[in-house]
Amino acid sequence: MRPVLVLAMLVALAGCGRVIPQGSVPPPVVTAPIGPVAANAVIAGIAAGPAFAALPVADNDARGALASFIESCPKLLTRDDVSGLTRREDWRAPCDVARSWEPARARTFFAEQLTPVQVGDGRAFATGYFEPEIAGSRTRRAGFQVPVYAMPHDLVRAKAGDFPDDVPAAERTGRAPLGRYDAQGRFVLYHERAEIEKGALDGKATVIAWAADPVEFFFLQIQGSGRLRTPEGEVIRIGYAGQNGREYTGVGAIMRERGLLGDGPGKYSGSMQGIMAYIRDNPRDGADLMRLNKSWIFFAEVKGDGPLGALGVPVRRESSAAADPAFVPLGAPVWLDLDRAEANGLWVAQDTGGAIKGANRFDTFWGAGEDARRIAGGMSGRGRAYVLIPRSAAARLGASRR
Repeated sequence: MRPVLVLAMLVALAGCGRVIPQGSVPPPVVTAPIGPVAANAVIAGIAAGPAFAALPVADNDARGALASFIESCPKLLTRDDVSGLTRREDWRAPCDVARSWEPARARTFFAEQLTPVQVGDGRAFATGYFEPEIAGSRTRRAGFQVPVYAMPHDLVRAKAGDFPDDVPAAERTGRAPLGRYDAQGRFVLYHERAEIEKGALDGKATVIAWAADPVEFFFLQIQGSGRLRTPEGEVIRIGYAGQNGREYTGVGAIMRERGLLGDGPGKYSGSMQGIMAYIRDNPRDGADLMRLNKSWIFFAEVKGDGPLGALGVPVRRESSAAADPAFVPLGAPVWLDLDRAEANGLWVAQDTGGAIKGANRFDTFWGAGEDARRIAGGMSGRGRAYVLIPRSAAARLGASRR
């Protein structure tokens, strides 16, 4: 699970395709803001979507989504769906069929087994994330001084009755807040970013590795996973293990408020690349800006062929997306029709994120490499979304297409 996905910091910044054949899919709505967040998908409202056959699904897109859906099936059959859209047993028949389905006929699988439904008003907003690769080292040495911490041993949730008054609003979710117990046995909020940078975790957390560039590592933390490439050529894959429970602050939003982003002279673009450029051009102010984000991410070394999402399966380039599980069953396919053509198509909800909240809010995964960095760093698309659920679930909800 990523705490905040790429450019979640830019949600407050972005204003915000494939041409859809006339009469098949309603055109994207891009002028109105995303509506208020409801408790879950059922409360937000469910309506029948278009027939799957009316969606312009490319064959390779369907094949990729089918492969990711099959990887998700073991989780769909064992997880409780808090969105209210489906039950575990709803997925059994589609998953049984999917395991032996011919990939060349992937579009037919989705058309026969699942039904598109609209959650709320269907208006979607999507950003992008990727798996960054930065310079790192197993050992601390010259040029590698930024610690990549595993979960510290003193980071815990408060016991009943120990909640402090200054718990961040983000932690007031019904779960006990994260923090630590001090020398007097009092529960207090955990160390924030500035304190950790000054050594607050010395002796309290294992250092997995050492990164070379604090700016690159800051943005890797926002992604929630990545790769460290050592001078010897070893690649260390790290994934999200936990978070310090402190407030996430989007530095892009702050830069916008300060008039640093825009199209005018001396301003920086609102993309991830533009924000990084400002921080590098203004190292002192840039360091202070990053420290305003009190959130700190802890990592674990990951083995396997891809970073793991919140569903516990590898996320795949141009097939996996993050969503709010209150509105999309994790493991369910989603159709996105956006004003960013590269993000149109079938995705499978396999991840979550701290900024990915509410109906029809998604974060698309673009893999690793420079092109992934470029696409994800500038992704901000608006349009329409449909969640694909088993036919039995759609019928129970009264959202079968007539």
